[in-house]
Amino acid sequence: MEPITPVAEDLREKSLYTKIFELNIGAVPLPLYIIIAAVVFFATVYEILPADMIGGFAIIITMGILLGEIGMKIPVLKDIGGPAIMALLIPSILVYFSFINDTGMNAVTQLMKTSNFLYLYISILVVGSILGMNRKVLLQGFSKMFGPLILGTLASVGVGVLVGVLFGYSAKHTLFYIVVPIIGGGIGEGILPLSIGYGQVLGAAPETFVGQLIPAAVIGNIAAIICAGLLSRLGEKKPHLTGKGVLVKTKGGDGITESATINKPVDFPLMGAGLLMACTFFILGGLGHMLLGMPGPVLMIVAAALVKSFKLMPAKMEQGAYHLYKFVSSSLTWPLMVGLGMLYIPLKDVVKIVTPSYVIVCVAVVVSMVTTGYFVGKLMKMYPVDSAIVTGCHSGLGGTGDVAILSASNRMSLMPFAQISTRLGGASTVILAIMLLKLLS
Repeated sequence: MEPITPVAEDLREKSLYTKIFELNIGAVPLPLYIIIAAVVFFATVYEILPADMIGGFAIIITMGILLGEIGMKIPVLKDIGGPAIMALLIPSILVYFSFINDTGMNAVTQLMKTSNFLYLYISILVVGSILGMNRKVLLQGFSKMFGPLILGTLASVGVGVLVGVLFGYSAKHTLFYIVVPIIGGGIGEGILPLSIGYGQVLGAAPETFVGQLIPAAVIGNIAAIICAGLLSRLGEKKPHLTGKGVLVKTKGGDGITESATINKPVDFPLMGAGLLMACTFFILGGLGHMLLGMPGPVLMIVAAALVKSFKLMPAKMEQGAYHLYKFVSSSLTWPLMVGLGMLYIPLKDVVKIVTPSYVIVCVAVVVSMVTTGYFVGKLMKMYPVDSAIVTGCHSGLGGTGDVAILSASNRMSLMPFAQISTRLGGASTVILAIMLLKLLS
């Protein structure tokens, strides 16, 4: 055996060094990621992390790309939305056990709540995906999505109440405290209005209902994420069942197989203009809410859809909005979910109520909705996988849930339809539930 020469030893060391740098966490080389994570960690521990967007982004991006990477590597979990589940639940668990100090929490709170990063993210995705979408696909999608949504909602109510009764819950308790919170549109848009309405009808303080309603919404959202991951897997095995982010089949076989028609090189100044467009549409929705009383996010979607339908936006502006959407959806989704997990997934409320039978009822609600969306979509000449995913967004935690569900299935282009499913479906559920509770009380 020949001895290893200094040159060979140097080459072997160089090869090992190169291999280490070829390992990435997200897009960041592993050694550099370790340095970045150490800087953020010690700044948090010694309480010098800025309590603003800089500190907030440092925490959620550092955690987000790591948890997303881990979620994509774990067997089985990776096939049921692993990155979304990891990015939501691990931060929530860390907060539950007080592993994140006040400095870290303050920074993330400033970013997510004070600076409203969630709504900026949703605005960019909604406006960018609509303006970058094929016009025909957009119109047909909005016209057909209500069939699966309505029938899926009815199925989820019927099945949920039936399963609840079988497990010993009363039909009234199952409907108002398990089913309705799941399909109510999230915490801010669903749980809080429901708690106020329940309080007024039953003559109790609204805050007494919040802890009873949140667990169902959280468990339902996790079930919807898993369903989306499984549906995505089904689409990979049977490509004819999915449009890969396109909702409606068109004439001539598969028809239009790509929702986005903009394939031009990235223009960074136009992306800046796209950011302005996203902000403007969001503000326009707020103005519309003041005048019409409808939810601002819904009006934002309607406004963007009308602009696209009547070709009112210059093509280069559509290009900028679309490329910004692609950047944000590919770079900031897992980080966003870290922030949502830290602030919007309260495990302490879930732990108090959850039992195996409770979980089964919640899962039954979601599965019945998704299954109905699949088969009704198929009958209506829609791609059943994508129809089921959009319908399942009605059982998510509002905008939070939409992001998690669509990211688990890698279908962010469905965000406009998901938002309609969540916002209109949730608002209708809240109104009808409070009216029905009043009649039964």
